[in-house]
Amino acid sequence: MESKHCKPAFERADPDRRNKVIQTAVDEFSGLGFENANINVIAKKAGISIGLMYKYFETKEDLFILCLEEAISELHAVIEAVLQSDDKILVRAEKLIRAIQQTSGRESRYVKLYNEITKLSDEKQVRYYADRIEGISYEAYAGFLKRAKEEGDIRSDLDERMFAFFFDSLLMTLQFSYTCDYYRERFKVYCGDDIFDNDEKVVQELLKFLESAFTFSHDDVKKLEKSD
Repeated sequence: MESKHCKPAFERADPDRRNKVIQTAVDEFSGLGFENANINVIAKKAGISIGLMYKYFETKEDLFILCLEEAISELHAVIEAVLQSDDKILVRAEKLIRAIQQTSGRESRYVKLYNEITKLSDEKQVRYYADRIEGISYEAYAGFLKRAKEEGDIRSDLDERMFAFFFDSLLMTLQFSYTCDYYRERFKVYCGDDIFDNDEKVVQELLKFLESAFTFSHDDVKKLEKSD
């Protein structure tokens, strides 16, 4: 493990101990937020002394950023696993939606960490990590949209950068809807109290929405309006 946000002592530590410290910290930061998480509590729950914790990290912020890097790595792995396939665009979109449903429940801690980036005191770090996270999504989505357009799978007049933003915004909202309390309640207001028992319906309805966005041009919509 190489990171400028931990000291050499942490890099030399036993892998199991490193993992225990990181996972304990992820639990605390995602559950309580950056400001309310206590590094003394994290040390105790991880089974190490506070003295040793400070031999590993200069500040609580450094520990948080290392946890954030772990979350970024998980995000990248999920996206890459889906988008590197040769499937048609809607098949890959379906796989992404299903991956979000699965990982948002299993790794909701990582999603919650993203919301804590704004709590960092260093504005440059905020921009840097926001760019890293969004950069992963942008490069992946813009790339596969461009490829789909070149192969004739989607409408030829779309702007890949703009559509990548809209596509990511939809998936990000879905991710929060399975993870964060406010968004979960919002999801139920729009889609019914039983929506979390209907994962398949969410997949199919979102695919319909995406299919119309990817395939209907503005002229097509006008023709449909005239036919009515």
